[in-house]
Amino acid sequence: MESIFHEKQEGSLCAQHCLNNLLQGEYFSPVELSSIAHQLDEEERMRMAEGGVTSEDYRTFLQQPSGNMDDSGFFSIQVISNALKVWGLELILFNSPEYQRLRIDPINERSFICNYKEHWFTVRKLGKQWFNLNSLLTGPELISDTYLALFLAQLQQEGYSIFVVKGDLPDCEADQLLQMIRVQQMHRPKLIGEELAQLKEQRVQKTDLERVLEANDGSTVLDEDEEDLQRALALSRQEIDMEDEEADLRRAIQLSMQGSSRSISQDIPQTSGTHLTSEELRKRREAYFEKEQQQQQQDPPGQLSQPSERPTTSSGAPGSDPGDAMSEEDMLQAAVTMSLETVRNNFKTDGKK
Repeated sequence: MESIFHEKQEGSLCAQHCLNNLLQGEYFSPVELSSIAHQLDEEERMRMAEGGVTSEDYRTFLQQPSGNMDDSGFFSIQVISNALKVWGLELILFNSPEYQRLRIDPINERSFICNYKEHWFTVRKLGKQWFNLNSLLTGPELISDTYLALFLAQLQQEGYSIFVVKGDLPDCEADQLLQMIRVQQMHRPKLIGEELAQLKEQRVQKTDLERVLEANDGSTVLDEDEEDLQRALALSRQEIDMEDEEADLRRAIQLSMQGSSRSISQDIPQTSGTHLTSEELRKRREAYFEKEQQQQQQDPPGQLSQPSERPTTSSGAPGSDPGDAMSEEDMLQAAVTMSLETVRNNFKTDGKK
């Protein structure tokens, strides 16, 4: 396929593309075709002048635009026919009675030129296969031998004029190559306008997809922010729960300590319903110390008194006998306990009042 010459549509130069695709090369330019058109216009003017340059028909002819070309790049069948005469080629109308009487099978021809309104394109045989070389297609279109007659008949039904190209076409590389090999076409070419529309639609779809992705990215950011917030709230709740647990633990310790204080106070003998003040406790401690000093002075000389050992807790250390007098530490503990008990009783009394 790459060896086949195929000019694609530019402006309205379909006549130029048709000729070059037929001849398989850049044989004609718009300037050369315009020169042929001007030559045809001059020949027509000379024929009209034969009837008199002062005649109404001649003046009307001069005022009319050229029928062989226009500013868009269109060229008439006369221009195409004259351009092919340079190469010894001529055009015969395919559906003319003269040609139909010949009963020639289309596959035995070499090429066709098709025209509808202002569009021209070529159908040519290269090697042993037929190709639609329409400049409006994105590339050459392979046509099977069995489909060729149906393809031409369909064009005629659509209003196309079909011309058979008679004569020997110039040699070309594609024709020589395809004489030796046959090609297969997996995908048919599309119309250029259709391809452009498809590309435009793809660009629109791509733009829409990018918008959706951008929107999703934004929502993802919001989702991530929301997740961070949820994690922060969860951590805050955990910290609050830990603080609550610590507070509960502190309250439990305090209650335990209060219970221990109550048990100690219950073990220590108290005066019946009488609560000592701090001044009374101080006086009792002084009396106790004076009594101890008097006992030491009464001991016989040379007999050393054994220092009293402080009672210990249940740690296994030696302690004083339960019947002995209370030590200073026991006195202090008892005093503190009695003070605490006094405060609690005062609170209870105030509450009853």
